[in-house]
Amino acid sequence: MKLEHAKQDPGKPLVEKHVNMSNALVRAAHSLSLGEKRIISSCIAKLDSTKSDGGFSKGVVRLSALEYAETFDIDPRTAYEQLKDAGDSLFHRYIRIVVDTPKGQKETKYRWVGDVTYHHGEGWIELGFTQKVAPHLVNLLKGEYTSYKLKQASALRSIYSWRLFELLTQYRGTGWLKIPIEEFAHALDVPESCRKDFFNLRKRVLEPAINELATKNNLIVQYEPQRSGRKVVGLEFKFKADPQGRLPLGE
Repeated sequence: MKLEHAKQDPGKPLVEKHVNMSNALVRAAHSLSLGEKRIISSCIAKLDSTKSDGGFSKGVVRLSALEYAETFDIDPRTAYEQLKDAGDSLFHRYIRIVVDTPKGQKETKYRWVGDVTYHHGEGWIELGFTQKVAPHLVNLLKGEYTSYKLKQASALRSIYSWRLFELLTQYRGTGWLKIPIEEFAHALDVPESCRKDFFNLRKRVLEPAINELATKNNLIVQYEPQRSGRKVVGLEFKFKADPQGRLPLGE
């Protein structure tokens, strides 16, 4: 895919900037709450993904509570509290990538950040992404990646909606995604009860996420379970922007 949106304009509001990630990272388990996802994505949007270091030479990316509040339309006091809480939790969050091999599954874990700083008096947080994460966020001209404006996810109130949106955005050129059920459950970090019972997955994850994407992102999503006998083994999604909507996929 040609990189059209990755270069960031420093004069743009944060909400107008693009979140750029490798496709491998999009399909990995992110292990983030909604608040943590907002902060991580905001800091990713501040990187310049066309450069070899994207800002990593500076060591950190800073996000202020004011930027955060304006981007996600929340009360400034709430923004301060969420940044403060993230300062305690983000250091322990990690990415999980699972790959099938001839000898079984191989699972790799690595941390999102190597250091987190929260300034209590000024209300900002600084994240230092790890070097393991760096190749998935910068210098993306040479590889496949997923890109979307932060404002396309800023109104979402469910981490499942956001992660489904990222998976679909990866295939916006075709409007079609077919994915094994295990891979889908892994990427969305669904609880064990949803992995074992498709009814729970449908009621707790799929349908609420699809409904929210329709109302918040003007995205029409349809899906069909793929079965082997009675067991659901995969999902097939077809999606398109609502012609009456204002924010098409991939804007």
